[in-house]
Amino acid sequence: MAQETHFFQSEAAELLKMMIHSVYSNKEIFLRELISNASDALDKRRIEVLSSDEYGEYEARIRIERDKEKKTLTITDNGIGMSREEIVNYIGTIAKSGTKEFLNAAKEDADKAGKNSLSAQEMLIGQFGVGFYSTFMVSDKVELVSRRLGASEAWKFESSGDGSYTLEEATLPECGTSVKLYLRSPGEDEGEGEKDYTDEWVLRDIVKKYSDFISYPIVMNCTKWKDKKETVEDEVINSQKAIWYKAEGEVTEDEYREFYRHLSHDWQEPLTRVAINAEGSVNFRGLLFIPRQAPFDLFMNDRSGGISLYIKRVFIMNDCKELIPEYLRFIKGVIDSEDLPLNISREILQEDQRVRVMRRSTLRKLFSSFRKMLESEREKYETFWSAFGRAFKEGVVHDRENAKTILELSLFRSADGDQWTTLDTYKSRMKPDQEGIYYLLGRDISTLKGSPKLEAFSAKGYDVLLLTDPVDEVIMTQTHEYGETKFLNVGSSSVQAETEAERKETSKKLEGFEADFAPLKDKIMKSMSEALSDVRLSARMTSSPACLVSDENTMSLQMEQLMRAMGQNVPPSKRILELNPEHPVIRRLMELSRADDKKVEDYAAVLYDQALILDGATVADPGLFARRLADIMDLALTDKH
Repeated sequence: MAQETHFFQSEAAELLKMMIHSVYSNKEIFLRELISNASDALDKRRIEVLSSDEYGEYEARIRIERDKEKKTLTITDNGIGMSREEIVNYIGTIAKSGTKEFLNAAKEDADKAGKNSLSAQEMLIGQFGVGFYSTFMVSDKVELVSRRLGASEAWKFESSGDGSYTLEEATLPECGTSVKLYLRSPGEDEGEGEKDYTDEWVLRDIVKKYSDFISYPIVMNCTKWKDKKETVEDEVINSQKAIWYKAEGEVTEDEYREFYRHLSHDWQEPLTRVAINAEGSVNFRGLLFIPRQAPFDLFMNDRSGGISLYIKRVFIMNDCKELIPEYLRFIKGVIDSEDLPLNISREILQEDQRVRVMRRSTLRKLFSSFRKMLESEREKYETFWSAFGRAFKEGVVHDRENAKTILELSLFRSADGDQWTTLDTYKSRMKPDQEGIYYLLGRDISTLKGSPKLEAFSAKGYDVLLLTDPVDEVIMTQTHEYGETKFLNVGSSSVQAETEAERKETSKKLEGFEADFAPLKDKIMKSMSEALSDVRLSARMTSSPACLVSDENTMSLQMEQLMRAMGQNVPPSKRILELNPEHPVIRRLMELSRADDKKVEDYAAVLYDQALILDGATVADPGLFARRLADIMDLALTDKH
């Protein structure tokens, strides 16, 4: 049959023009596209062979042939192949409505965005699945020869990307497809940075990155040295080990460890793994790992890693944030979908309903695995929590849909020993007259355990959660309660350990000190009005002389320090200084105030600075604090008072 000349559909011609003159920086994906097409063709042949007795046995393969001298690269498969009509329909036409409008918009976006943004080509491939056209980004001419399974004739497609193509009858020993690229010279268009796609190691790297887990062998003619001579031999260059498709019993622990290292570059063993096999409206598989230790960049904004997205075993992208929330960014692994289109772009991922289904299913599986670990492998769960609990709790703030589940899975330290506790366990230990879940915010556990604010609560047998992570204050501010039980901050001026009846009794008792207390309060407020909103007597303490508390709407000292460390200009909030009238120091200060002793203000300032230190804060003037403390020591040692 004579050679026929055809013209591409107008949209296809425009797409070819964009590909050839592209500023697309990731041109290597052309090989991924061709290998993926070959894998699909082999899948279709396997299905057709299984459903018919007329086809014999065959050995499925994908072959890459490179010729440095002629600057050609050929990718061949023995899959189902294409007929003449299929070549015309699949390659000469883009059978999608709205393509012209999308092309125009993509061109405008590409002109505005420039080279460093998502390219129009990537968006087009993701939108319309036209990966074959990416070959024109690296080649001057493309020849495709294909023979359909069951047919005797083959057909040859040839195009230089100029808007037309030729089609003629050809020969091929067996069914399948061969795509031959006449490559442009490296650096011809974009300088020395262009890759040589006939170089063995360039091709190995691309296959390793994108197509390592394709289930069919990818064979390439590779250079070998034998007997001090250079020879060329065929070598399978992909591992074909997509272990997330295998049952757990078919994979050894060594294979799991090797795969984890391949994903994470972490040479420690993972803490645990989670296998996903979801079937339903969206079918996908996954294999996720929880590391044993947190990486140094866990809380850095520009960190990378996380979940890798594959589609039909073909690598699409690293760190697919659309598949897993930010608070689980420490999880490493693979999600592989059968239903998403190849080369889906991030813009489409954000809008795709199937991706949202995958995300919800993955979250449910992870939460289920966390709960199982918490209930049956407590020691392992505490290891997980020590490493990643701070990040995981961010979900209470950012994922309101799952906030209750995250709180159920959260662990907390408390004043009652060194053991971790869940909120449910805490509630089971609450006293009958306890008004809520008590907590105290601070910089570290040891500082909180020494806080005077705990004394009255400990005396009554109330446990208090000790919260040291910056996110804790945000959680408590936004959440307010857990299972209808209120969260109560013992650092707040309104939260007391007494019952209502006890409060009335305490109030009467404190009234008896008011006359002696008034001169002291007056002196303290005059000297420290910029730092304090009030000074009051309190039964909060049993052994300490003083502590600082805050109004309900006042930011904690720790949050103020954190905000300043982040560069925020946060003015210091005024606190309330609570004094224990039963303490000898406070009684003596009241006596000195009535006698109008000039040293009272210095003594009170030391008391205030001590309260700051007990809260984990720093004093405003360490030098002045040290001098005042030395004066007090001198007075005590010389027995002047």
